[in-house]
Amino acid sequence: MATQPRLPSRFPVGTRYIVEGEPGAGGQLRIVSRYVVMPSGVRYDLMPAERARKPADLARKERSAKRVRAPRRRAG
Repeated sequence: MATQPRLPSRFPVGTRYIVEGEPGAGGQLRIVSRYVVMPSGVRYDLMPAERARKPADLARKERSAKRVRAPRRRAG
């Protein structure tokens, strides 16, 4: 997985901070993505891949990660 370099301590004029969202349950806003676009066109995604998924998908993944299988016994 490629990682992008750290964000600069100062941003040049023309840098855009973008937040994309969609309506969620109960009229709440659900953030879909956040990123910074530099004037040169370089884009820095600010949401990790895990946070960009739906909460139900994350809960399912966490439940399956907590399951520990007992070692199989050999017959005989």
